[in-house]
Amino acid sequence: MIEKIVTKGTLADMKGTLRDVEYWRGKTPAERVAAVEFLRRQYYGSAARLQRVISVRKVAAAGSEK
Repeated sequence: MIEKIVTKGTLADMKGTLRDVEYWRGKTPAERVAAVEFLRRQYYGSAARLQRVISVRKVAAAGSEK
């Protein structure tokens, strides 16, 4: 199980985080998606994919009773 860790700090302590944000804001959306895909493959493996689900429902027309 993954253990939750919470750290508290001041804004001055967040300079590294702000550098990270600026780094990623400088990347194109395609580069960001590629980075997320890289991390997903590391975690789930190259074969794992998101499941596609579709649900079709019939809806009665307005005014008709069933």
